[in-house]
Amino acid sequence: MPRVVFRGASYETDGQSVLDCLTARGHAVPNSCRAGVCQSCIMRSIRGAIPEKAQDGLTPTMRARDLFLACQCFPTEDLEVALADDVIERIDAEISAIERMNDEICAVRLRPLRPYKYRAGQFLRLFMDTRTSRNYSLASVPSLDDDLLLHVRRFSGGLVSGWIFDDLKPGDIVSISEAFGDCFYVPGRPYQDILLLGTGCGLAPLYGIARDALNSGHRGRIQLFHGSVSAGGLYLVEQLCQLAANHPNFCYRGCVSGGPSADSHWSGTPLDLSLKHNPDLTGWKVYLCGNPQMVKAARMETFLAGAASSEIFADPFLPTGTPSMPTSSMRISGAASG
Repeated sequence: MPRVVFRGASYETDGQSVLDCLTARGHAVPNSCRAGVCQSCIMRSIRGAIPEKAQDGLTPTMRARDLFLACQCFPTEDLEVALADDVIERIDAEISAIERMNDEICAVRLRPLRPYKYRAGQFLRLFMDTRTSRNYSLASVPSLDDDLLLHVRRFSGGLVSGWIFDDLKPGDIVSISEAFGDCFYVPGRPYQDILLLGTGCGLAPLYGIARDALNSGHRGRIQLFHGSVSAGGLYLVEQLCQLAANHPNFCYRGCVSGGPSADSHWSGTPLDLSLKHNPDLTGWKVYLCGNPQMVKAARMETFLAGAASSEIFADPFLPTGTPSMPTSSMRISGAASG
């Protein structure tokens, strides 16, 4: 029976993942979704072979540093491991601005103190201290923005979001990780239609992806449906309407599920309204970001509407402690909040 060695102690896995094996013995290993989505449980192998599945979705540089997803790692031989927060490279960044977008979402602008590579729509880890961090998606575009741009929703009792809203100020220096995830625009099919569905601050990666695609000369239709329960939950409306005015192939629809329609938005959910106007998604690329229940439903509904599983990219925003979501063959990258 393979054993896991952690901080000098050795445990039989009994068929468990590394995460389950260690947490069952009382060790505090950061985790959130337990489905390989949020990447909160990344650990490092000190000795022993890492199963291939445990590195699915990680960047080549992360693989090269022997990082793996503890929740997806079922050792086939003895494996000595360490917490990733002890070994993940941290990059200092200066807070250049914090701006309220609505009552519960703020935009945080970060300026890394050394060169930083990323793709619009990926996510990074923001560290509050040596042990506490959360993942946030990037709304910025490298070729368009000098700063990294995050959209942060304040959660009731949220440790990190409370710190961001109440304590951070321009000029503060924070630590961030490299960028993760595969929820980003890839040039090469300029006439492919693109559907972007999001709720809440799930707009962040979609805003980045849309601007990146348009800046890259994408010619196919790009339709962005962003939803909230009330009109007050919508934001970046003016900027998105201006983007649509400047680009005839881009369409923005603000969707409100808890009230009647108005001139500035549609009544209904992003998923329902998008499928009503695009019942056949054959050949489309689809990006889904935000509420995990919406993402789960939209993965299935857009697939049934004709989108290929390999063309559906999902970024569910999972608050810390959220139960695991079922995975599928569709490609996923994660962002956790709290």
